[in-house]
Amino acid sequence: MSESRDFIPLSIAVLTVSDTRSLDDDRSGAILAERLTGAGHQLAAREIVPDDVTAIRAIVQRWCADPSIDVVITTGGTGFTGRDVTPEALEPIFEKRMDGFSAIFHRISYEKIGVSTIQSRATGGVINATFVFALPGSPGACKDGWDAILKDQLDYRHGPCNFVEIMPRLDEHLRRGGRSA
Repeated sequence: MSESRDFIPLSIAVLTVSDTRSLDDDRSGAILAERLTGAGHQLAAREIVPDDVTAIRAIVQRWCADPSIDVVITTGGTGFTGRDVTPEALEPIFEKRMDGFSAIFHRISYEKIGVSTIQSRATGGVINATFVFALPGSPGACKDGWDAILKDQLDYRHGPCNFVEIMPRLDEHLRRGGRSA
């Protein structure tokens, strides 16, 4: 952590993807909300949506269109069952995919649960200059994703680099008339 930089609080929305959870029993969404506010960020929104591509995509796109929201974190729907559709909802609308997020998540998860990590399709990317991360629905996976990856990458003081310092440049392709590099 760099002592010469001030902390920059971000506005982060949390979406739980589940057919069975409510806000009262959503432990994974609660863990993410507690950890991000505990780190000094603002909880911009928190919702639960059923495992449905159209519904997931609608909420994430709405949040990514809101200039006051910097980051969206989803939890749930990243497995292989017929109802697990979060990657199918998000990956087609990513402007840029973040393959490294999945790779690092699996490395960290492997240390905790071994080869069972292969059953997760955690993913990340950028939509409309907003970082979007899809974590598995288990509380442990949410703790691992936040504690081992997102907490530091969403902290401007973290070096040698972090997501916060590149946020102002995420929409450069849009400012150049829609051309991508």
